[in-house]
Amino acid sequence: MSEHQAGVRNVAPLAGRPVTVLGGGIGGLAAAAALKRFGAEVEVLEQAPAITEVGAGLQISPNGARVLRALKIDPLAVGDPAQAVELRDRRGRLVTRLDLPGDPGFFLCHRADLINALAAAAQAGGVEISLGQQVQSVTLGAGAVIALPGGKRQEAPLLIGADGVRSKLRGVLNEPAAARFTGQVAWRAIIPGDGGAPVAQVFMGPGRHLVSYPLRGGAIRNIVAVEERTAWAAEGWHHRDDPEALRAAFAGFGGPVPGWLAAVREPFLWGLFRHPVAGRWHDGQGRAALLGDAAHPTLPFMAQGANMALEDAWVLARCLAEASDAQGGQRAALERYQALRQKRCRSIVAMAQRNARRYHLHPPVAQIAHAGLRLLGLLAPGLPLSRFGWIYEHDVTA
Repeated sequence: MSEHQAGVRNVAPLAGRPVTVLGGGIGGLAAAAALKRFGAEVEVLEQAPAITEVGAGLQISPNGARVLRALKIDPLAVGDPAQAVELRDRRGRLVTRLDLPGDPGFFLCHRADLINALAAAAQAGGVEISLGQQVQSVTLGAGAVIALPGGKRQEAPLLIGADGVRSKLRGVLNEPAAARFTGQVAWRAIIPGDGGAPVAQVFMGPGRHLVSYPLRGGAIRNIVAVEERTAWAAEGWHHRDDPEALRAAFAGFGGPVPGWLAAVREPFLWGLFRHPVAGRWHDGQGRAALLGDAAHPTLPFMAQGANMALEDAWVLARCLAEASDAQGGQRAALERYQALRQKRCRSIVAMAQRNARRYHLHPPVAQIAHAGLRLLGLLAPGLPLSRFGWIYEHDVTA
């Protein structure tokens, strides 16, 4: 049932329903905005002192863009329509180009712009965003009880954990599961733009690859560079590194890459870790549920982390809105939410894991694979992208 149809049946099926959301990131703000559209009274608890996100790019694919539209956010207001993805070898030579379809299309976004748009949509609907709320622990009883600094405790009849890979709620619902270092690290950086076309370029080399695309109309350029290595690196996006280390790792790359890397002043380095998808996304009593990275952390090799969180947010709100008001309706809604989302998210996470080293082939395998891609691009240019139709064509708002 569409959002419009739900509104026709019942203008505010969640009218007055109190919901607390942990986390003011993409998933948390999207969930808050979606729940508010169905009438819930939503508070977001965010640990940071302000709703901000340091510079980083992301890609919104059609499945995520459809959710933004349902939330009354124009994707064009948060990103630039992407024309294509170009796969190039380490010297910069084109291997193949994948032209991207429009409507709703793919968008190249600065993470901060998406965060700001979601926050504005949530607040315009009346969502309360409480900043500086460092959650100490979560316990579940008749409802959820959130422990905050200074001995403060806050009760929540329904708690949504959108608080990332270190989620306090995930630890309550699931047994601890150790993350595994993938043997890969990633640098990210933002450099001044060169006015380039809105095209994502992937430069592939032995044991490493680099992805770059322009943001904000070409005013800035996003760079993500991945290297295989045995040395462990800390997880998280906020560890600064020496730009010379990045330049040394990609010293053999050609085309525009040397110029881009010469402009890098402050790269951030993080280790890529494989986390299991949570086995339990809700508590079984209708009191709490997980969303986004708290439920299904993913590697970045399908660019689906933000898109999965947007999908989660809409499906969770829709399931709650469509549930019976009778006792047990909220529990059934959370069960339905997990049933609708878990298998799909597992499949996307697995696809990202398999995709991890396809850009890192060594000679002579690399030359053979690149020749095959060139030929495929000539004979069936739409075929490579069609492999991911099950991801991009999915519409959770329909």
